[in-house]
Amino acid sequence: MSFKIYTKTGDAGLTSLIGGTRLPKQHLRIEAYGTVDELNSHIGLLRDVITVKETVDLLVSIQDRLFTIGSHLAADPKIYLSENKSNKMSLPPINEKDVEVLEQAIDLIDEQVPEMKSFILPGGHVYVSYCHIARCVCRRAERAVLRLTEYEKVDTIHSKYLNRLSDYLFMLSRQLTMQLNANEIPWKPKL
Repeated sequence: MSFKIYTKTGDAGLTSLIGGTRLPKQHLRIEAYGTVDELNSHIGLLRDVITVKETVDLLVSIQDRLFTIGSHLAADPKIYLSENKSNKMSLPPINEKDVEVLEQAIDLIDEQVPEMKSFILPGGHVYVSYCHIARCVCRRAERAVLRLTEYEKVDTIHSKYLNRLSDYLFMLSRQLTMQLNANEIPWKPKL
C-alpha cells in the first residue's frame, strides 16, 4: 500500500521536523531548509541542460550534499545535536572535503576562463542565466542559514558549503559563457 502525498497535518500552518517537533511554516528553520530545497531544484535544472559529463556528475554530487544539508536543517536540533548518544539522531555528514571539492572545481574553471576585469551582467545565454539564478538562490539559502544561527545551533560547515557553492555557480556561469560562445557583458557604471 502506498502513502498519500497529502497528510492534512499542515493545514493549520505547522509542519514537522525530523524527530516530530512541530513548527510554524514561517519559522527560520523551515525557511532555511526550504530555500536549500529550492536551490536543489535549480541545480537540477542546470543538470538537465548541461552536457559535459564531469559537470553533470559534480552537480549530482552537489544535489546530494544539498539534500544532506537540508536533512540537518530539517532535523530537531534537540535530538540531532543531542549530547546523549542513545538519543542522538544519525545523519550523513557534510565536511571540509565537500568544500574542497567545490574549491578544486572553481580553481579548474579559473584556469580556463578569461581574467575578470569588471563585474559581469548576468545573462548571455539561457543556461548561463540558469546558473546566475541558482547562484542568487544559493546566496539567499546561505543568508537563511546564517539568520537561523543567530537563534539556534547550526553547524557552520553548512553556511560555508553554501558560500563556496555560490562561488562555484558563478564560475560555472563563466565557463558556460565560454563553452556556448555567449556574450559576457561587463557592467559599466554610469557615473
